[in-house]
Amino acid sequence: MVMRLSSTLRFEQQERTRRWIKHPGILRLAPAGSKPTLPSVYSHSLASETKDAKPPRAGALPPRAIKVELFLISATVLFLELALIRWSGAQVRAVAYFPNLILIGSFLGLGIGCLRGEGRSLASWWMPALLLLAVAYVGLSRVVFTQTSAVEEHLWLLYYDLPKDAPVVDSVAAPVIACFVLAVLAFIPPGQMIAQRLRAFQQFGHGLQGYCWDLGGSLLGIGVFALAAFSRAQPVHWFLLGAIGAAGVFRHSRARLAIHIACSILLLAVVYRSERAQIYSPYYALTHTRGDQAEHVLANGSLHQTAFSTAMGGYHATVAAGYHLPYTMSGHKPRRALVLGAGTGNDVATLLQEGAESVDAVEIDPEIIKLGRKIHPDRPYDSPRVRLISGDARAFLNETPNHYDTIVFGTLDSMTRLSALSNVRLDNFVYTTNCFQAARTRLTDDGALILYFMTGHEALGLRIGAMLTRAFGHAPVVHHGHHTLFNTIFMTGPAFAALNRDRADERLRFFSAYARVYSPPDDDWPFLYLSGRSLSTFYRVIIASISALAIAGVFFASRDFRLAAVRRGGVDGPMFLFGLGFLLLETRAVTAMNLVWGATWLTSAVVFGAILLTVLLGTIVFSRFPLSLRTSITGLSASLAGLYFLPGDWLLTMSLPLRILLSIGAVGAPVLFAATGFARVYESRANVGHAFGWNLLGAVAGGLCEFLSMIVGLRALLLLALAVYLAAYLLQRARAVRPTLQSVAV
Repeated sequence: MVMRLSSTLRFEQQERTRRWIKHPGILRLAPAGSKPTLPSVYSHSLASETKDAKPPRAGALPPRAIKVELFLISATVLFLELALIRWSGAQVRAVAYFPNLILIGSFLGLGIGCLRGEGRSLASWWMPALLLLAVAYVGLSRVVFTQTSAVEEHLWLLYYDLPKDAPVVDSVAAPVIACFVLAVLAFIPPGQMIAQRLRAFQQFGHGLQGYCWDLGGSLLGIGVFALAAFSRAQPVHWFLLGAIGAAGVFRHSRARLAIHIACSILLLAVVYRSERAQIYSPYYALTHTRGDQAEHVLANGSLHQTAFSTAMGGYHATVAAGYHLPYTMSGHKPRRALVLGAGTGNDVATLLQEGAESVDAVEIDPEIIKLGRKIHPDRPYDSPRVRLISGDARAFLNETPNHYDTIVFGTLDSMTRLSALSNVRLDNFVYTTNCFQAARTRLTDDGALILYFMTGHEALGLRIGAMLTRAFGHAPVVHHGHHTLFNTIFMTGPAFAALNRDRADERLRFFSAYARVYSPPDDDWPFLYLSGRSLSTFYRVIIASISALAIAGVFFASRDFRLAAVRRGGVDGPMFLFGLGFLLLETRAVTAMNLVWGATWLTSAVVFGAILLTVLLGTIVFSRFPLSLRTSITGLSASLAGLYFLPGDWLLTMSLPLRILLSIGAVGAPVLFAATGFARVYESRANVGHAFGWNLLGAVAGGLCEFLSMIVGLRALLLLALAVYLAAYLLQRARAVRPTLQSVAV
C-alpha cells in the first residue's frame, strides 16, 4: 500500500519523488537514498529482456517491447471476449440469451489473473485453456437444455439442428454456469500477463501511461472484431486472428511458442469441424435448409424464418390464410404499407398480393435480406413497389416522417440477446408501449396496425394486448389460431373499429384492468418476456452461484491477496466500486443509445468504442491537467443526476445534428468524469496488479447489479451508479487520510 507523504501532493510531484522497493507482494516507498529495483513480476519475455539491465531510473521510459506486448495482449483479449460471446451463443442455445454472463466471466478471469501477477507465470496455459473451452462448448452444443419448469422468462429453445435422440437436460442454469466457469479459466493467463506489464510501467514511473496502452489495445480489439462481424467471417477466422495476436507475446520463448502453435492448430480444427452454420450475420449464426414447398432459415439452430408462397391455397394454405386474415376480416385494402421485421419476405409478399401500391420493408439483419432475395418463391423483394431498409425497426419509427395506412409488425421476436453489456434482447424496444405509440403517430386516419406473434404462454399475449390498449386508447381485436409460424394476430387502428364492436367495451375493461395490475413493458422496463418486475428464481440462482465462484476464485488466486483482504484496509474498496460503477455506466449507455439509434451491432460497437476512447482521452488529459477527485465526482454526479431527470425519450425529438451532439454528451460526460476520477485513484496505488484486479472484480459485481434493472427499470441504474461513485469517493478520502496520519506520527 502506498504511504502518501501528504494528501495534497500533486501527481507530478509524486512521479518525481516516488521510489520503490520490492516487499512480499507489495510495493512501498523506499527509504531516502535507496535504489529502486524491479519486482519479480515479469513474464519470461520481460525477464529475458531486462535480466542484464540496470534498475530503471524513475521517470525513464519502459522498453518498447513492454509497450507493444501490453497493447497486443489487450487488443487480443477484447477481440477474443467478443468472439467468444458470439460463438458461445451459436454453440450452446441457452447461452445466447445470457452473453453478458460470458463477459462477466472474462472480467473475473482477468481479475484473478491480475491478482496472480507475482506468481508463477501462466502464459503457457492461455491457448490450452481456450482449447479446453472450445472442446467443452462443442460437447455442450450436442445436448438439449430445456425450460420445462415454471416459466419465469420465455426463451425460444428450439433444437432443429440436433438429432431426435440427443440427450435432454431440464436445466438452463447448468450450461450457463458451466460456460461461465470455462470463460473464467480461459482469461486468467492473459489477466496475469496484463498485470505484469502494468507493473513494469509503474516501475518506470509511468503507471498511467501503461493504462493508456491497455485502453488503446482494447480499442483496436473492438475495431477489428466489428470489421470481422460485418465481413461474414466465420468463427475459425476469428480464433485464427486471436491466435496470431497472442503469438506475438511468445516470440522470446521457443517452448512457449511451440505450445501455443500446437494448441492453436487443435483449437482451429475443433472450431472448424464443429461449425454447423453457413453464414454468420452481425446477429445470428444462420443456416438455410429446404423443406416441403418452403425454405427454412435457422438462427443459432432454432427455426427463425420460413419463406413460402403466401398465395391462397397450396400446401401451406393454413399459414397463408393467417397472413391474409386481417385484410379478409376488415375489408381493408392497403395502399402505402410499412413492415417492421420483414425477414425473408412473407409479410411483404402478402401486402403485394393484397394490392399495396408501395411497401417499406425494414429488416435489421442484412444477411436475412440477402436470403429473402434469393430463396423466397414469390420474389417480393424484386418488386419495384418495395423499398428495402436494413436497420432497426424502432429506430425507423423514430426517424421516418412518412405516414402509412397499414403498419405490420412481423414475427420479429428474437432468438438471442443483442449485447454483451445488457439484458435487453434484440426486439425488446419494439414490444413496448412507447413503440406502439410511435406507430400510432405514423398511421393515417383510416389506418390499420397488424401484429403477428407466437405466444409461447398466455402472459405474452395479455401484455401485448395491454400495451396496444394503452397506446391506442381502445382494445385490439385478437384472433387466436395456430398458423404454424404464429398463433395470435392483434389488429387495431381505425380500420378495425367496426370489428366486434359489441364486445369492444368488454375488451377495453379487461386489458385496462390487466395493465393496472401487471404494468406492461415500456422503454424504461422493456422486458416483455419476464414474468414480472422481480428477480426470478433462475436469476437468483445465477447471481448466487457466480458470486460464490468469484469470491472463491479471488481468495484462492493469491496468498498475498488473502492476507491483505483480511487485514484492515486490505480490501481496495475505491477500486472495486469504480469498476462496479463503470460497468453500470457502460450498460446504461449502450441501452440508451440502442433506443435512440437502433439496436444494431454497429451502434453497440460504436458506443462501446466511444466509451473506451473517452476513458483514454480522460486519462491523457488527467496526466497533463490533473483534476482533483472531488472535482471529478462533482462533475460525474451532476451529469448522472441530469440524465436521470430528463425524460427517457428526450433525444428522439431532436433534429439529427443535435441528436448526434447530445448523444455524445449524454454518453461522454459521465464517462469522462469517471475516467479522470479513476485515474486519480489509480495513480495513487503502489500495487497496480492488485488494484487492477479489484477493479475488474468490481466490474463483475457491476454486471450482476445490472440484473436489478429487471426490478427497478433502466433509469434507476443511474441512481445506483451515482451512489456507488459517491461511496468510492468517501472510501478514497478515508484511505488517503490514514497514511498521512501515520507518516506524521512517524
